[in-house]
Amino acid sequence: MDNKKDMIPEVGRGCAFGVNELGEAVAQMADGCFKLHETPWQTEYPDHEQCDIFEVRFKNTRRSFYQNVNNLDLQVGDIVAVEASPGHDIGIVSLTGDMVAKQMRRVGFNPFNGEFKKIYRKAKPYDIERWQEAIALEHETMIRSRQIAADMGLDMKIGDVEYQGDKIKAIFYYIADGRVDFRELIKVFAEQFHIRIEMKQIGARQEAGRIGGIGACGRELCCASWISSFSSVTTSAARVQDLSLNPLKLAGQCSKLKCCLMYEYDLYMDARRTIPRIKEPLQAMDGEYYLVKTDILAKQMTFSSSKESMSNLVTIPVWRVKEILAANRNGEKVDSIAGDSAPKKVEEPTYRTEEDSITRFDKSKKRKKKRSGNRVQQTKSDEGQEPKTEGSSEPKPEGEGAEQGRHNDRRFSNRGRNNRHHNHNRRPNHNAGKDEAKAE
Repeated sequence: MDNKKDMIPEVGRGCAFGVNELGEAVAQMADGCFKLHETPWQTEYPDHEQCDIFEVRFKNTRRSFYQNVNNLDLQVGDIVAVEASPGHDIGIVSLTGDMVAKQMRRVGFNPFNGEFKKIYRKAKPYDIERWQEAIALEHETMIRSRQIAADMGLDMKIGDVEYQGDKIKAIFYYIADGRVDFRELIKVFAEQFHIRIEMKQIGARQEAGRIGGIGACGRELCCASWISSFSSVTTSAARVQDLSLNPLKLAGQCSKLKCCLMYEYDLYMDARRTIPRIKEPLQAMDGEYYLVKTDILAKQMTFSSSKESMSNLVTIPVWRVKEILAANRNGEKVDSIAGDSAPKKVEEPTYRTEEDSITRFDKSKKRKKKRSGNRVQQTKSDEGQEPKTEGSSEPKPEGEGAEQGRHNDRRFSNRGRNNRHHNHNRRPNHNAGKDEAKAE
């Protein structure tokens, strides 16, 4: 069997199914195809001790801890049959050794009545085949269950369905704003699907983790890739980090605040402890300066000389602000809030040629005016009329100047008509010589 070509991955479980040389169904762990992936970083340490408690992972975020009562030789990635209520379930061993105790302490796992459920055996081909049949029913069952819930008028949304490995029981994950009475719904599901029903309510974050998607950062959603336990996120995390309180940017695909707002929250809280609180403007000889912006990580503060506008901005380090505050408390005013922290001018280096200078593109090059193809005709008049260009489209003046311009246009047009009339009267008379001869 070629594992790379013949194995079919199952993303929800993090395994791949195939058929061996004997025609039996087999399954093996597929790294990178599931979200709850742990790195056993303590395995190579000499004080690593084996433990009979193993972490077994199921679909998506569901996992639990089981006891190896039969002393089976189990490794990470083994497909095992474990105890369920009722029947048995199929899962994948995801964690062994000392890390199991640390994981139980981290997630706060407490066994029921102090007893762990048991690991029966490694999954046989028959178990894997029946497991595949159960997985194939999940999507169809989810679509049909949504239609039934809508027909009954229940204010809920069924987001996912997970069948047990032996097809005896199914878990329906639903989302609802309030409490839902689904007692009648369970009866209908039991008659429709002929299985035992378990209903689990999840939040919007858990639903986004099950559906998956791509975040604004261009990577896979954190809730769908590695986050297993969600912490509460408030707008105070955005305020501490000086982020804009824009719901479109702060909300994720689940319509809740993004989980990544808490990644750097502790770092910003530690950095803000060294930054003084400004309640009054800084007093200087040249006026008062008001706080505009604080760069927490760079430990710089920006002040403006005007309370209502961003004018005369001055950026100074935190230690300089503390000095000014100490002087103002003593009733003293500093000469300048910048002081010795003012940025010094850096002389621009010289370059051998113009091509080596990085500022050669800063100079704006004057564009050459293209000559117009229209012919310029200059007309002379007794009153010194300016030359005019044929085809030119100059904007006409408006207002009082426009009226004066129209008056001048009428005057020049009348003058042209008078000139034509005058020239017409002064036409040469060819019969004038004949008349003079007759008179003589």
